[in-house]
Amino acid sequence: MRVSQPIGSHTKTSGGLAKAALPYVDAAGSEALQVYVSNSRGWALPPGDPKQDTLFRDGCGERGLPAYIHASLLVNLGSPTELTVQRSVETLEHALRRGAAIGATAVVYHAGSSVDPAHDDKALHQVREALLPLLDVAAAQGLPKVLVEPSAGGGRSLASKMQDLGPYLAAVEHHPWLGVCFDTCHAWSAGHDLATPGGMTETLDTLVATAGPGRLQLIHANDSKDECGSTRDRHETIGAGRIGTAAFAELLAHPATAGIPVIVETPSGKEHEGHAADIALLKELRPQS
Repeated sequence: MRVSQPIGSHTKTSGGLAKAALPYVDAAGSEALQVYVSNSRGWALPPGDPKQDTLFRDGCGERGLPAYIHASLLVNLGSPTELTVQRSVETLEHALRRGAAIGATAVVYHAGSSVDPAHDDKALHQVREALLPLLDVAAAQGLPKVLVEPSAGGGRSLASKMQDLGPYLAAVEHHPWLGVCFDTCHAWSAGHDLATPGGMTETLDTLVATAGPGRLQLIHANDSKDECGSTRDRHETIGAGRIGTAAFAELLAHPATAGIPVIVETPSGKEHEGHAADIALLKELRPQS
């Protein structure tokens, strides 16, 4: 049975998509999940196992679990290297096809960077040329949505602060098939002070004002090991990092997050215990209907 604001985790799939993921979500108490369908730090694009795909899709359906795919961390549509852009497009195409096969709601990818200052002026035009055809095909064929995730900043990032989403979305004509994934650790590391009372609310207000209502479609809830504005993406257990528990209560109470699935990408522990604890804490912080 689906809940209004499902909370789950990035989920292990080693050993078989359904065989690994379904027991994991059961043990962790997940109400949603996110998986990789290719190597998180490689370009190989495995075809998947049709039997496992069916078992996974049916298992998620029986449990009422919305599923998401995180594309390889190497994806960078703004890269000055032509081969990187080509492989990035191929990786997103693969994730969308695999997403359709396993019943995923959307595919998440990082906003990327121009890498070289000399490439700054070309990078968003390049994103447009690479992403618009993919979004058009996904929309026409009813494939999963595509969600851009602002980065932690630094390295000529194309979108890290919420205000950066304005030019990014404009570059692809505010395509209806492109949504936003908000990562709390990334936003904090990019300079949004989420720990100060009202800071999370202000940041989400800026996201909605910049991207438009309904554009936020997934949340990554991660505490941070580092200080605000560090541009370092090191996730920490909820409440054990610099952001703190109160900010996550503020996150879950914000009107823009109502009905939006929440995924933790925090340290999982030896098995699933770390994720289970973070999921349980966020459920306690979630507004009661």
